[in-house]
Amino acid sequence: MSDKMLKGTFILTLGTYISRLLGMIYIIPFTALVGTLGTALYQMGYTPYVIFLSIATAGFPMAVSKFVAKYNAMGDYQTSLRMFRNGMIVMLLTGLASFAAMYLLAPELAAWSLSSEDTPSSSIAEVEYVIKMLSVALIVVPIMALLRGFFQGHQMMAPTSVSQVVEQLFRIVFLLASVYLVYIEFEGPLVEAIGYATLAAAVGAVGGLLVLYVYWQKYKNRLEAMQENTVPPSDVKMRKLFKELLTYSLPFIFIGLAIPLYQLIDQGTMYGALREIGKTDEEAKALFSHVQFEGRSLIMILVSLATAFGLTLVPSITRAFSTGGMRQVHRQINQAFQIIMFLVMPAAAGMMVLAGPIYEFFFGYSSEAALLLQWQAPSALLFCYFTVNAAILQGVNKQKLAVISLAIGLIIKAAVNYPLIVWLGAQGSIIATALGFIVSIIYGFAMIKRHAHFHFRQFFKRTILILMLTVVMSVFVSGIQSIAEIFIHFKEGKVSSALMLVLTVGGGAAVYLYTAHKTHLLEKLLGSRFSFLNRRKKGKA
Repeated sequence: MSDKMLKGTFILTLGTYISRLLGMIYIIPFTALVGTLGTALYQMGYTPYVIFLSIATAGFPMAVSKFVAKYNAMGDYQTSLRMFRNGMIVMLLTGLASFAAMYLLAPELAAWSLSSEDTPSSSIAEVEYVIKMLSVALIVVPIMALLRGFFQGHQMMAPTSVSQVVEQLFRIVFLLASVYLVYIEFEGPLVEAIGYATLAAAVGAVGGLLVLYVYWQKYKNRLEAMQENTVPPSDVKMRKLFKELLTYSLPFIFIGLAIPLYQLIDQGTMYGALREIGKTDEEAKALFSHVQFEGRSLIMILVSLATAFGLTLVPSITRAFSTGGMRQVHRQINQAFQIIMFLVMPAAAGMMVLAGPIYEFFFGYSSEAALLLQWQAPSALLFCYFTVNAAILQGVNKQKLAVISLAIGLIIKAAVNYPLIVWLGAQGSIIATALGFIVSIIYGFAMIKRHAHFHFRQFFKRTILILMLTVVMSVFVSGIQSIAEIFIHFKEGKVSSALMLVLTVGGGAAVYLYTAHKTHLLEKLLGSRFSFLNRRKKGKA
């Protein structure tokens, strides 16, 4: 992996993680204010919103990233700029169309989300109201997303990173303030408070757009796409350029919809299946919230790494693949696979061991919810590898295979989800999701081996070593927790659970990094960045 790509990944990862961290911090007061019924209502509005957003953007932001990287590499900067300008117009039109469609279809979407014979009509009306409020964000978000893609195509990751953080700050401040004022200060209905909470997505997008505008004004004269061509500009018609862009963008639509589509299957089946096995309306909504909002929010922190790798892998691999640099492609794939395994596997294992304190800190302890988180945590690794697999296949111009990979997984999820929930309860939904992603990942690995001629031997060997280190770390963390519980009762409140997490996470991270250094895994994965440890050791000797 080139230093530029690794730097870009780091910048994107930093911004994404700060954004995710802010998202996790706001969840604490938000959940305390509205409870599990409020978060369930919130999530039922967000799942269709993400689907409509993906349709509105049509995969253009990531496709523009790839398009700009391709034509800039050729020296045809005018073509990049021409497509970008026309893309902005398209994003405005598709955003308006998606807003109208989501608003008008809100009654049907709400009824489908709560499909059960004895669903209260008031519950359906509440979901409809939330969906309508959230649809407003579709007018602004596509334009912001396209600007981010344009900067990423220039290997400029800071605008995306900073705008993500500012967007999240705007969203959180508006969300918490509106919920507090509507629901607590003026004692308004819960559904109205949740409606304003979802409207915060539009407010956040305006904040992110302002940041991108500032970057545009600052760097527009230095961007490659704003320079004079080094080759004659392409004389191809705009219609043909859009057709080329759509061949890039359509796969991005489906891949970007992967997790939302899995959630959509759950939203259409989970409530009804839980009601069928005897759960009440409130119990079914609470379980839905535990899996789809609370647990998913926690594990998506880990998935942020794969998202950042995916954003930088596509233009980087495209450049190398277009120029025939397969050795560089293999190096980038290998390092991406290994770093994700190195970081996400121990984090997922730690989340399983510490599910109780984590839940107490973020949402308030629930043995049922903590158990569900233990089942759900390993799926973070699956989400990561699916995302990176798809990015690699798109980078080597095998977009259709990435779509096929997703389609196979969704078919499996849809086929087994309802019966597994009826059989196992809420855990059935988690298992069905895992089965779908596992099959998609296996298919993706096979296609990468065939078309990128990539060999997995070193990756699998390193995975075994990482697994061994993770087991050692997990045993150590479990031991620290058992000893600490003699003095710290994490169920007593957020302060106690935070202290428990500081001790266990800090100790676990230290053990994991120490064993990784002693086995030379750190140096092999991250190169000279940790060579100072060896120099210090030699100096002492």
